[in-house]
Amino acid sequence: MIRSLIFASLSAASTLAHAQYPARPILLVVPYTAGSDADLAARNLALHAPRYLNGQSVVVMTQPGASGAIGTLGVRNAPPDGYRLLLARLAAQVILPATDRKTPYRSNDFTFLSLLDINPYVCAVRSDAPYASMKDLVADIGKRPGRLNFATVGDGTLQNFGPQYLFSLVGLPKDAAVGIPYKGSGEVTASLLGGHVQFTCSNLGALLAHFQSGALRPLMTTMREPPRELPNTPTARSLGWPEMEKLAGWSALAGPPRMPREVVERWTGAIAKLARDPAWLAGVEKLGGIPAVRSPAETDKFVRDQYQLYEQLAGRLGLRQ
Repeated sequence: MIRSLIFASLSAASTLAHAQYPARPILLVVPYTAGSDADLAARNLALHAPRYLNGQSVVVMTQPGASGAIGTLGVRNAPPDGYRLLLARLAAQVILPATDRKTPYRSNDFTFLSLLDINPYVCAVRSDAPYASMKDLVADIGKRPGRLNFATVGDGTLQNFGPQYLFSLVGLPKDAAVGIPYKGSGEVTASLLGGHVQFTCSNLGALLAHFQSGALRPLMTTMREPPRELPNTPTARSLGWPEMEKLAGWSALAGPPRMPREVVERWTGAIAKLARDPAWLAGVEKLGGIPAVRSPAETDKFVRDQYQLYEQLAGRLGLRQ
């Protein structure tokens, strides 16, 4: 009888604590460098979400390393109380586990709260580059294999995966152009602006300001329709490579496994309101993203489907380690 009363009291206290969530600031981990696309997406979320979370602040912390695995693993291993969350991105969440068997987590070892946005994938060169189209660039790569470089954020990233997949579609070896790794999307952009590489394929958000200034020129997007900000950019489909439409970046909000239902529901309600918040929506669009809020179940399925896609592509390209 006494044990039952103690258990009931503890359960009631736990339920009350979760019902009052959040009662203190929430840490949002970005597994990439400060100033990266992921960091900017996280800061946009942190700026506007507190309005729907009892006014509690969301504190962004960048924790880069090991292609995003360090920060991602830290959240996977955190207490499932909702006070340490992850700004999940395609590279660390899906591509890394799909390509490297040593990754210390699986893509779905998390509680997914919502997909947040889709990031159009764009291939770009400097505005003074001698290429009128992506086909011109690919033709030059074919004529001079191994001579041209492109910027990446490491092997297990979309910046590296995209060019290699394109090479396979046109019958070139995956190393037809050499990927040069950098620490984050900011460095990727800087390397292209500085002429250290000949091209890059990356999320629109990292490149948008330089398209608008005229310093960079887009050659292709993998979206079915050109992004609103780049209405005249050729699509991969229009260039004869519809398979490239499989590739696009994204952001999601996730936490450790086995988070309490009450905490998940709290975030579900908050994000549903955020999805109608003009300020958050404007922030997403300013960063070159497309708002794409989904339920926890839909997000979980989305991540599983993405993992299967990149596992298949990794096998095709011989990138599985």
